[in-house]
Amino acid sequence: MSTPAVPRGSGRDAITRAARESFAERGYHGSSIRDIAARAGLSLSALYHWHSSKQDLLAALIEESTEEYFRRCDEALRDAGDDPADRLAALVRATVEYRISRQVESTIAAAEWRNLEPGNRERLDGMRAAASRLWADLVEDGVARGAFRCEHPGDARRAVVAACNAIAQWYEPGYEPGYEHDRGLAVPDLVDRYTAIALRIVDCS
Repeated sequence: MSTPAVPRGSGRDAITRAARESFAERGYHGSSIRDIAARAGLSLSALYHWHSSKQDLLAALIEESTEEYFRRCDEALRDAGDDPADRLAALVRATVEYRISRQVESTIAAAEWRNLEPGNRERLDGMRAAASRLWADLVEDGVARGAFRCEHPGDARRAVVAACNAIAQWYEPGYEPGYEHDRGLAVPDLVDRYTAIALRIVDCS
C-alpha cells in the first residue's frame, strides 16, 4: 500500500481543501472518500476522525462557506448605516466579493445541493431561508420608507440575488475589460456595476 502524501496543513483544513477540489473536479458522486483522503495526504482513519462520511464532508463544506457569507454580510451591514440604499449597496458588495473569493464553494453548493441527504438539506435549507430573509427585510424596509419604489419587492429581491449569485458561474480572473462578459473586470468595478443594477431593479428614489 502506498504511503499517503504529507498532509497539506492541519488535518481538518487539509480534508476541507481536498474535498473542495474533488467535488469541483469530479462532482459529488464522482468523488470517493478514499480519493479525498489521498488528496489530503491523510489515511482513511485520520479522515474519519474529522468526518464520518462523504455526505458529512459535503454538508460541512456548504455550511462553513454559508456561515462565512453571513459573517461578511453582518460586517457590511454594521458599517452601512441606516439608509436603505447604502444597506442594499453593502449587501451587494458583500455578496459579489464572496461569490468571487469563494467561487468554488459557491459553485459546489449550487450544483450539489440536490445530493444532500434529507437531514442535512433540512438544516441547510434553514440557512438559505435566513439569507433570503436578510435580503427580503432590507428591500421591504426600503419600500416601506419610500426609498424603493418597486411594485413587486419579492420579485425585485429575487432578481438582485440571482444576478449576484450567478457571478460565481461565469467570472474568470485574468481577462481584460471589454472581452466576453467582462470576465476580468476588477472586483471593485464589478461591485459598482452590480450595485447600480440592484438600485435600478428596486427603483431607488
